[in-house]
Parts: sequence; C-alpha cells; structure tokens
Amino acid sequence: MNSFTSEQTPVHASPAALRALIESRRAVRRFTAEVIPDEVIRDCLEMAVLAPNSCNLQPWSFQVVRDPALLKQLHPVCMSQNAAQAPLIIAVLARPDTWAQACKDIVTYWPEPEVPQRIRSFYAKTAPFQYNQGPLGLLGLFKRQLVRVLALRKPLMRGPNSKAQMRLWAVKSTALAAENLMLAFQSHGYATCPMEGFDEPRLRKVLDIPRQAIPIMLLAAGRQGEKGIYNPRLRFPLEQQVTWL
Repeated sequence: MNSFTSEQTPVHASPAALRALIESRRAVRRFTAEVIPDEVIRDCLEMAVLAPNSCNLQPWSFQVVRDPALLKQLHPVCMSQNAAQAPLIIAVLARPDTWAQACKDIVTYWPEPEVPQRIRSFYAKTAPFQYNQGPLGLLGLFKRQLVRVLALRKPLMRGPNSKAQMRLWAVKSTALAAENLMLAFQSHGYATCPMEGFDEPRLRKVLDIPRQAIPIMLLAAGRQGEKGIYNPRLRFPLEQQVTWL
C-alpha cells in the first residue's frame, strides 16, 4: 500500500503514547558508531514529508550523509562539536526556489485517476501568481502595493510578496518536516541532535548545496552514546508563554 496516496481510516495514537514519544526525545550530543539501516532512514524520511506544509508545495529537500569520509569533512564545519561525529547527518534544506516545479508535480502525482479542474486551475494560475516574485523581486513589489490597496476593503493574505518572505515561507514548512523527522527516528529507537552551529559557506562547499536552498539545520542521528545528554530538561512555565483568550 502506498502510504502517500491511499485513503486510510484515521488512526488516533493515545495521548499517553504520543506524550511518551515526545518526552523521550532529547538533543543527544554523543553517539555510538552503530550505523542506521537504510530502510530505517527511508521510513523516517517518509514520515518527515508527511508534515503539513504551505499550499502542499513541500518546499524542502534533504541530503543524507552516510559516507565516513564526507562525515569527517563535516565535523570541523560543525565547529567540531561532539554531535557532529554521529554516523548519520541529514542536511535539512528549505527550498523557496522549487515552487514552480512543485505546481507541476501536484498535477503529475495527483493520487486520483482524474485531477479536479479546480486543482489544475489553482496550480496553473493562482499559486504561480502568489509565489512568483519576478525578476529582481519586482513582481513581489507590485503585489505588495496591490494588496495594500485591496486590503482597505477586506482582509487579505499579505504574502509571501518578496524574496525574504519566500525564504520565511519555506523555512516554516521545512521546520515542521524536521520535527517529524526527529520523532520518527525516536520511534525507531535512534537519537537525534538538531545542529544550527555550522559554517554555512563551508557547508555549501562540502555538500554542494543548491544556491537558493537554505540549510535550516544539520540533523545528527544514531544510537545514544555514553553521557550523550548533557543537562536535565528545562522548559519555562507554560503560564509564562500562553495567553488564554
């Protein structure tokens, strides 16, 4: 059964099981040398891309680094931190540049024999207008002015109408996929550590990252090693961060 296209009866995990999984996830800084099987990595990536995302354009990509020589090159790029010595590192990339191809792919991979006309129309006209910023961002500038005028009469979605907004748009969806990815590894008994401490220009050279892709994190994964968790968990009081209206 294709998990991406089949109709399924909704499955509800128990709150206790979900809480146990989430609470068990910690940022692990030391890993054993045990290699994660490819089938486990693939399963985790399949769960990652089931994350909700804007307009279903799935603006992400992943570079799976398993080669020992390449991992060795990444270690100094990651400030030589212990977590970067994991047997697996996945570069999680936000892709504000893939929306046009994604609009075509929606129609190509539609999970029903016939693509509804409203879907064809949306991804042929509405979505391209919404996400295209034009040469030098000039179309985005025009759209910002147009929205400013039209919004005087009714509420409107105000973006993304600039290249900076497109970067944020892609990062938000990719972050959701990254959380799925971490919990997926946790469900298989593997630990993870999301690393933001890396030298991006050097990272781009080592991994040959596309120019417009945004590395939002390097995810180290593997079996938790001895003294892999440095400190007890600390979260601020919920009342400090939540407003009930």
